[in-house]
Amino acid sequence: MAYLLQFPNNFRTFSVSASSNGASPSVPQTGGPVILELPLDKIRRPLMRTRSNDQEKVKDLMDSIAQIGLQVPIDVLEVDGVYYGFSGCHRYEAHQRLGLPTIRCKIRRGTKETLRFPFIFWHHLR
Repeated sequence: MAYLLQFPNNFRTFSVSASSNGASPSVPQTGGPVILELPLDKIRRPLMRTRSNDQEKVKDLMDSIAQIGLQVPIDVLEVDGVYYGFSGCHRYEAHQRLGLPTIRCKIRRGTKETLRFPFIFWHHLR
């Protein structure tokens, strides 16, 4: 059985993997968001978590991902070659617990200034 993923025309799709020298994959300099398959260990998660994940939701996601794969990419901000995950905590944990090395991400480029005021950045994504 094959699955068809449809993305808006303004998305570009790429597939990357970590190199043997540990270098991070890079997002093209131009255009809007891109969809990339990133190694989990290349995504920095928030240091201060305001809440813990709902373990029932993580388990349900694990079952779904194991059966049909991840349907909605997590949102990631790329700043100077470093990837910061700001949403998708349950999906990220489900991938970790399944032992999957990568996760599909919707990546937008940002600046260090964007990291100082992430609430402004995410407000404009909605």
